[in-house]
Amino acid sequence: MPEIPGVSAPWRGVHVATALPFHDDDELSVDYEGYAAHVRFLAEHGCDGVCPNGSLGEYQTLTDEERARVVRVAVEAAPEGFGVMPGVAAYGAMESRRWAEQAREAGAQAVLALPPNSYRADREAVVGHYREVARAGLPVVAYNNPHDTKVDLTPELLAELHGEGLIVAVKEFSGDVRRAYEIAERSPGLDLLIGADDVLLELGLAGAVGWIAGYPNAIPEVTMELYRLATSGVGTDLEKALPLYRALHPLLRWDSRTEFVQAIKVSMDLAGLRGGSCRPPRSRLTGEVAARVVQETETVLGLGYR
Repeated sequence: MPEIPGVSAPWRGVHVATALPFHDDDELSVDYEGYAAHVRFLAEHGCDGVCPNGSLGEYQTLTDEERARVVRVAVEAAPEGFGVMPGVAAYGAMESRRWAEQAREAGAQAVLALPPNSYRADREAVVGHYREVARAGLPVVAYNNPHDTKVDLTPELLAELHGEGLIVAVKEFSGDVRRAYEIAERSPGLDLLIGADDVLLELGLAGAVGWIAGYPNAIPEVTMELYRLATSGVGTDLEKALPLYRALHPLLRWDSRTEFVQAIKVSMDLAGLRGGSCRPPRSRLTGEVAARVVQETETVLGLGYR
């Protein structure tokens, strides 16, 4: 398993899948200074790291130059001890490996890798894909999102990937919280990371040691407190965690919906942060959906949560 000198399990803890700000010009150019400021803001508010170039960071709309620069900006903005774990998703395995190499050269500590997502890949193709990404030499966190990729990293397949030394952890986004227990049974050394905001409590109690998170972009302090209360081995306090989870859950659900990027950016704007516009094809929320996001965000902020 790849190791980073002086760093122990840098994929653990709360890594925010960062939203990416754009300038309000015709090209919606990337606001790199604004992004660096957001990385520093998350570090100052207790988060453990960031995951640039995930879906929340709209990596699919970036040029290669923009995508590479986003990683470099995150690394440069990160204070000592604050992790950077870029997403390296791509249609081709060799392209994913090249993004992992770019992350290593920029100074990242680990990478987050989806399985092949250009078609419904079989077991052999999935294993081959992760072998290629692992060649870059950084620890690889697998990202299981069968809803979007149509490839399911089942507990059995994860055990094979982990047994071969290709992955160190899994971001579990299937929504099936029962899987946490089978993953632990089949792969005792594989770290479970919470992959969706609205299953934080369930996977935290099931033994997760990290969270790749959406809503800390907008409300980092209260979500970090919820993580601490809900995560086994950190100081679990269900009596305090459950009412807080209930209060936040209407908002946290947006992380698992189609409009999650726009919703989180709206919440950031309402919290006085830099959310802003999305690049096409995502468009600004309107009508009932926009009204619900605004109302649910204002309810949370009105309770004094930030």
